[in-house]
Amino acid sequence: MVIDAAYAVCLRLARRHYENFPVASRLVPREMRPHIAAIYAFARIADDFADEGSRSDDARLALLDDWGRRLHAAAAGEAGDAQDPDVAAVFQALGATIRRCDLDVRLFDDLLSAFRQDVLVTRYETWEDLLEYCRRSANPVGRLVLSVAGYRDPRTAAMSDGVCTALQLTNFWQDLDRDWQKGRLYVPASVVSACGAREDDLGRRRMTPEWQRAMRDLSGRTRGLFERGRPIADAVRGRLRWELRATWLGGVRVLDGLERCDFDVFRARPSLGWRDAAPIGWAVVTWPVGTWRRQGRTT
Repeated sequence: MVIDAAYAVCLRLARRHYENFPVASRLVPREMRPHIAAIYAFARIADDFADEGSRSDDARLALLDDWGRRLHAAAAGEAGDAQDPDVAAVFQALGATIRRCDLDVRLFDDLLSAFRQDVLVTRYETWEDLLEYCRRSANPVGRLVLSVAGYRDPRTAAMSDGVCTALQLTNFWQDLDRDWQKGRLYVPASVVSACGAREDDLGRRRMTPEWQRAMRDLSGRTRGLFERGRPIADAVRGRLRWELRATWLGGVRVLDGLERCDFDVFRARPSLGWRDAAPIGWAVVTWPVGTWRRQGRTT
């Protein structure tokens, strides 16, 4: 069927961009995978538009505006006009997913608003400003996944928000150097100032005691969000429970790695690799994870 081929394109795009956390992995119930891949492909390509440094701001914003137009056309069941076959497939699959799973299109609009913000905003004044960004850049993905699985209650959504925001923040701390090279800094100016840190030191690729103090502050706040969202892995059933456990554990493990290296991402960027598969797999099976976390932070 044509729609099956469209979903196959989305799955290929999702696996091509596989990063720290599982994306449409084998832990996700089989019937959910095509829908998750369609959501991910839509968001991944839009995020690439925002990050495309070779284009002007106006050009990137125009691409995102066009992406939004295609989104609403697909949600309404209208045929697209994309010349690129992969783009046509993404919106064909996404439109089918939105209708079959009764997804809230406003969540996709939130994602696009965050991507536009990435084009226009390079600094954040307060922690609250950063959380508002995460509300639109990360939290919609978790809520969409839950909706695909049939979970729509506010308490479950709030737990998902905690994990998604924590994952986004962990990625920011992990990519401090990479984002700085792009002219972006997600560490709130209020935290930078309170800790006496200087942006000049990031330009020199120096993780000073002041920056370490700022990052410890932010890591503690991020860990609190992980803890707040942890019950989500027990609030769902079936294979999705295993997926969410693995996702939570992967994020916490990266945060542990950042703390172990005193946040000096200029020397080494903590990330997940094949050596992490066994401890994460064991922790998934033996959940709750208190013992694993203590071991993970000392090995």
